[in-house]
Amino acid sequence: MQDQIPLVVFSGRAHPQLTDRICDYLQIHRGEVRLYNFSDGENGCQIEENVRGGDVYVVQPTCPPVNDNLMELLILLDACRRSSASRITAVMPYFGYARQDRKDRPRVPITAKLVCDLITSSGASRILSMDLHAAQIQGFFNVPVDHLFAAPVLIEELRRLHLPDITVVSPDAGGVERARAFAKRLEAGLAIVDKRRTSPNQADVMNIIGDVAGRTCVVVDDIIDTAGTLVKTAEVLAERGAARVLAAGVHAVLSGPAVERIEKSVVEQIIVTDTIPLNPTARASAKIRQLSVAELLGEAIRRIHEAKSVSSLFV
Repeated sequence: MQDQIPLVVFSGRAHPQLTDRICDYLQIHRGEVRLYNFSDGENGCQIEENVRGGDVYVVQPTCPPVNDNLMELLILLDACRRSSASRITAVMPYFGYARQDRKDRPRVPITAKLVCDLITSSGASRILSMDLHAAQIQGFFNVPVDHLFAAPVLIEELRRLHLPDITVVSPDAGGVERARAFAKRLEAGLAIVDKRRTSPNQADVMNIIGDVAGRTCVVVDDIIDTAGTLVKTAEVLAERGAARVLAAGVHAVLSGPAVERIEKSVVEQIIVTDTIPLNPTARASAKIRQLSVAELLGEAIRRIHEAKSVSSLFV
């Protein structure tokens, strides 16, 4: 690490375990900060070490409770700016509100852009994120964005399982590029689900493009939220003759009835990452297995701090 500019990594309360894993990789101690709430629910914080002139990284996925974690991130960024840090990077392994990235109906907000403006206005001079739901969100920021992908971690695990006759399945048209990348590196087939979304968190599977009969199907997605799409996709794959159905997802939101749906589904196993902490119900599920992306994030932080290329981590 550069001796002349101290590297400091702070954590919000959204996912301190991930921050600790990142700090272990970097062989540094987590930065000292006191986070608290007033009796009426307001968030507050105090930086408890000198960060003047430092290269500061604030790790905070904006996962459930989304609004609390987002507000805490903004407060932390503002505290670092007012403590005279030389550079402040918001490390958002999961970017909440990313699904509201465009006007898909009349008179709706583009909330992803609003959140980007809030983050930069609070003091972030750089963004480090992973598997943004829509890649164009990088352009919503007016500061540099390093956009990482969890694919290397997930693909390595899928290879370790030695699955026969793999077909990688995209659950919708928007995920085709991601599924194609997985299929290419796994030397697997590719299938695409034609999905119609009827309302938020509601989707109907209409058709499957590609050969899935007798194949080991791996459904690949970035966000697994209520698991409705995943479970319906798995059901249709089984009806079309798939021998086995597994899934790989980056951000395990798993809200509402997600875990219950997964437990009752034909999906054998779901591999996810720790961009978001698993809720207690998900941790207890034998079908859900979590891999860590801490080394990937830690290496990106190290390279940014040392002004080295991060592009090799984008694949």
